[in-house]
Amino acid sequence: MSLLSQGVVLLASAVVAVPLLKRFGLASVLGYLAAGVAIGPWGLRLIDQPEAILHTTEFGVVLLLFIIGLELQPSRLWVLRRAVFGLGGAQVLLTSLLLGGAAWLLGLPPLAAMVAGLALSLSSTAFVLQMLAEKHQLTSRHGRDGFAVLLFQDLAVIPLLAILPLLSPAAAAASRPSAWVSLAAVLGVALGGRYVLRAVLRRVARANSHELFVMATLLIVMATAWGLEAAGLSMSLGAFLAGVLLADSEYRHELEANIEPFKGVLLGLFFVAVGMAANLGLLLERPFLLLGLALGLMAVKALVLHLIGKLAGMDGRAARRFAVYLAQGGEFAFVLLTLAVGQQLMDERTADLLAMVVTLSMALTPLLVGVHERWVAPRLEGDAPREFDQIDAEDHSVIIAGFGRFGQIVARVLRTRKISATVLESSFEQVDFVRRFGNRIHYGDASRLDLLRAAGAERAKLFVLAIDDVEASLKTAATVRQHFPHLKIYARARNRFHYYRLRDLGVEAVTRETFAASLEMSGEVLQGLGISAAVSAATLATFRQHDEALLVRQYAVHHDETALIQTSRDAMRELEDLFEADVADSGDKPPGTPGIDDMRSWG
Repeated sequence: MSLLSQGVVLLASAVVAVPLLKRFGLASVLGYLAAGVAIGPWGLRLIDQPEAILHTTEFGVVLLLFIIGLELQPSRLWVLRRAVFGLGGAQVLLTSLLLGGAAWLLGLPPLAAMVAGLALSLSSTAFVLQMLAEKHQLTSRHGRDGFAVLLFQDLAVIPLLAILPLLSPAAAAASRPSAWVSLAAVLGVALGGRYVLRAVLRRVARANSHELFVMATLLIVMATAWGLEAAGLSMSLGAFLAGVLLADSEYRHELEANIEPFKGVLLGLFFVAVGMAANLGLLLERPFLLLGLALGLMAVKALVLHLIGKLAGMDGRAARRFAVYLAQGGEFAFVLLTLAVGQQLMDERTADLLAMVVTLSMALTPLLVGVHERWVAPRLEGDAPREFDQIDAEDHSVIIAGFGRFGQIVARVLRTRKISATVLESSFEQVDFVRRFGNRIHYGDASRLDLLRAAGAERAKLFVLAIDDVEASLKTAATVRQHFPHLKIYARARNRFHYYRLRDLGVEAVTRETFAASLEMSGEVLQGLGISAAVSAATLATFRQHDEALLVRQYAVHHDETALIQTSRDAMRELEDLFEADVADSGDKPPGTPGIDDMRSWG
């Protein structure tokens, strides 16, 4: 099969398999692995030499490590240092010792057992973050600490990729570069990155060519990777070091944007190649052994994670979720196992078996999470739904429902004028987090009539509706309007359609959460373009007046999509005509005054 036809088969399999598995709530990594299995020797046999493709696509891992280095800003790492190095270090160390010891007892040589323990101690960053994001738990206690552990695991891969080739018996000691050569290579990359790379990027940037900057980015990654590989270290270590050295540069975001497409494609194809190389004969030959090993791996990791979570001060709910979400093996296990086979630290059959164990653990994770959330958690003592707070009768004139980023600012402004407010928040995790900073806040669902009465809604004057969830916001607004019609509601709308639905409920004072901030930035942009402050202010005032009038007009027809689209088009033309008339009335426009051509270009 030609190179072009192999590329077509690889890309087609990924394009079909990944969306298909994502529809069932599974991660992209599993989709790539399934695509590889489908076209490999154990599937349709469209490609019969996965090893060659695996070797080529390993460069995707190199690019991934470069991006991890770019994102590793020292200031960010310093803020998370306790969770990253405390929780993450404890998890990797304890899990590696337990799993490596078990592998040694099961008959693996000491070096192979150590590699197995380290590889299996890693969890899937992409897998876990996707599940946490889908369940809106990234900001929860187990979500924040889970991210810290995953970050440490990603960092731990770097020294492992550097150390494994040094432990390899594949090359004679005489032919292996000395430690001094390796150290000199690392220092060369460090010094070159600080004093040479940035100067090179400045010169390339002056050429004002996007294509040239992309080529320069790839050159940096490939040159550093090649240099450290020639010095006896891993390519990934070189790319990671280059990323770290450029993390604080002015080109960091552009470098990341340039590399991201190449990284995504090559890393996806790497996992397709891993799926092709997977030995499904082992699964058919010893299904119960592999399933038992996968469940054993998840049990050991879950126990370690639960233990360190409790020691870190998590409550039972957070510690259990912390353990369940991170219990699987990760994508970097495939990288380490592939490297271990290449360096003759582990035989291929053992690596195939461990790769299948990791794959099974990833496939079982969504099932495990679902069973925990639906059946286990509600039945465990202490996992009953947390009771809402008992609210003593309060006579505050303001009630704030929702204490996220929007409600907190309202409360802080009121406090500057010595105005007290009763605050209700439906997320107990947010309540616990905010209380650590000394804020008085009640855990409760603001749509419940009994809690509103306990909060003093019958005596309050104003109700600030700052709930983030649209449906919960509408439910609360309906309850307040029905039972406390004297309360004037000041509501936050996430978008125009949220605004329309609030107006349908009779809420008059509705603020779109990003509108004012967008106008403020627009004024700064206009002044940055040389337009005077006075003209900028007049432009924004006209735009605000026109957009608010448009909002009222669109509310009248928001159930008719055709009419809604037409009113938007008509409004844009009216706004252009308005600015054109202003310019015509003023005669020659003064310096810094925008003309109609300028306005049209702004849209």
